[in-house]
Amino acid sequence: MSNDPGLMSFGARVSQIAAQKPDAPAITDETHTVTWRQFDQRTNQIARGLAKAGVKHGDVVSIALPNGSGFLEAAFGLWKAGATPQMLSWRLPQAEADAVMALAQTPILISNGSVQGAKPRYDVEDLVALGVDDSPLPDVTAPVYKAATSGGSTGQPKLILSGGPGVVASAGGAMWRVGWDDVCVMPGPLYHNAPFTTSINALANGAHVVVLPKFDPEETLKAADRHKATWLYLVPTMMSRIWKLPDEVKNSYDVSHLHTVWHMAAPCPAWLKEAWINWVGAETLMELYAGTEAQAATVMSGAEWLAHRGSVGKVAIGEMAAFNDAGERLPIGEIGEVYMRQPEGSTTYHYRGASARTLPGGWESLGDIGSFDADGYLYLADRRTDMILVGGSNVYPAEIEAALDEHPSVHSSAIVGLPDDEMGATIHAIVHPKGEVTEAELRDHLRSRLVPYKQPRTYEFVTDHVRDDAGKVRRTQLRDERVARMKAGVDAG
Repeated sequence: MSNDPGLMSFGARVSQIAAQKPDAPAITDETHTVTWRQFDQRTNQIARGLAKAGVKHGDVVSIALPNGSGFLEAAFGLWKAGATPQMLSWRLPQAEADAVMALAQTPILISNGSVQGAKPRYDVEDLVALGVDDSPLPDVTAPVYKAATSGGSTGQPKLILSGGPGVVASAGGAMWRVGWDDVCVMPGPLYHNAPFTTSINALANGAHVVVLPKFDPEETLKAADRHKATWLYLVPTMMSRIWKLPDEVKNSYDVSHLHTVWHMAAPCPAWLKEAWINWVGAETLMELYAGTEAQAATVMSGAEWLAHRGSVGKVAIGEMAAFNDAGERLPIGEIGEVYMRQPEGSTTYHYRGASARTLPGGWESLGDIGSFDADGYLYLADRRTDMILVGGSNVYPAEIEAALDEHPSVHSSAIVGLPDDEMGATIHAIVHPKGEVTEAELRDHLRSRLVPYKQPRTYEFVTDHVRDDAGKVRRTQLRDERVARMKAGVDAG
């Protein structure tokens, strides 16, 4: 238990809320609703089951479950046992899962069987049955709040362990604009940091969290309508797919109860941002830019964005600045690598399996490129490792992807640079179309939006999404696969 009177453990907070509104809904998934009393009792059983399974205070435990109430129950059960949840994709290839679990040193695996491992495996109901007793537990605090996983641009897994313990502030919902009477719809995958963190924060502030099994544009609107949602989490890919629904479909669902719509995790094209501002309201649409490492963060409303178009906001936590390759801080308006510095006296994270890219003075980089205006608003260009050098000119994939995704017949796109003897690299567009669209139509569409050297030289149409449900694209993997095909073609020739 924390010595700070304004903080309490996650477990104690669940019990406190359950005592105040036992029959109110805590979590709803596609099959059922868990009340706060049930949530408190089941997480007590899970915590006892974890102890019997060999989980000890301070352990990091991998959770590989699909979206649902069970994922959140497992996390809170771990906190009640004094352990740390390590979020793991339930669809991760086994070799990648093994590498992450080795970093976590997890004593068991919480999974429904989609991910296996060398350690004993339990699903949530196994732990409930093993725990049996649902009576209150002694209050303990996990020394580490969470352990997220990331492959970054290298494809090598790393764990990002929170610098703080598993505690919640008594008034912690202010930043996220979520509270006691809110209904929060979560279509994002809980194994990703932002969906997990915002869902946990909502629950810790007494809100009702509606977890969708996966993102579907119409089902997301349907859930917001059915539950009279006041709060919604999205990423730009989701925003685009919702916006491209036929008007008669969008307008058939009531989203007027929403007071907050957060988007994050990837750049949002200006046309899409403006469309959503006009739809849900400038004060409703909110954006956050930060890394899982949480050294610093920017926050902005849609109203601020209209005054600073293209920005991702002003620094609200920690510090940020742009630096050149020589490690010199750049003046206003000049593009460089964005470095962050944690609030003085704090430690927001620790890595396992990686080390930070640093500059003297405590500055750390997540690899993003950008600049600041005179008012302190940050404008991102792209990731340092994603930039493509074409004939000596810097090309940022995010700019081309934003222009492509504006086409009504494009679901999503990814831009990669392929090796070229003459130009150094050429731009290759991977497009997941919505309906029928030709390469010629896309070239015409981009002609008025991008200068010639930014135009893709080659196009490839695919039938699967190029981004996952969290809006992330594995650009290195996409590029490597295509380079391998090119080499295979040369070898075959």
